[in-house]
Amino acid sequence: MTTAVQNLISKLGAWLSRHSIDVLRVSLGLVFVAFGTLKFFPGVSPAEALSVATLEKLSLGLLSGYAAQFVIAGMEVFIGLTLMTGRLLKTGLVVLAGALAGFFAPYVLFFTDLFPGAPTLEAQYIFKDIVLAAAAMVVAARALGARLVPAGGQQSPAATVTPAAWSRTRSWNR
Repeated sequence: MTTAVQNLISKLGAWLSRHSIDVLRVSLGLVFVAFGTLKFFPGVSPAEALSVATLEKLSLGLLSGYAAQFVIAGMEVFIGLTLMTGRLLKTGLVVLAGALAGFFAPYVLFFTDLFPGAPTLEAQYIFKDIVLAAAAMVVAARALGARLVPAGGQQSPAATVTPAAWSRTRSWNR
């Protein structure tokens, strides 16, 4: 490879190591705000019946109907806003960890309804949450101090950030 191409690849790697997790965090937040907002309006979310039934079971009937839907909507929007803005990020990630358990609970609680033979549309809808969980793990790792380093371990000065410097320069890490 030519030096110019190697230089470009190195700069691209450094840029990605600095910005890709932030882009992932904000886009994950947008997804949560979008899906959560739908749940504030009865009959709009395609996952409404399944999410309400799941929370009814998990809360042992304490939350049902619109109250359950409102709690789910509020939780998802809160998670999304913390991811998008970086404010209260660690709190949002803790709420997200609990929400992920709820996202996958229908596979245990309603398995035969979701898989009467082939997976239903609802089963497929939940299956996409695996990607959301993986993205959340990456964002959580960064929030807890992990760093993304370009291949080969070579870092440009701009890509080298210590955890102490990171917390001073990034408000979303608080």
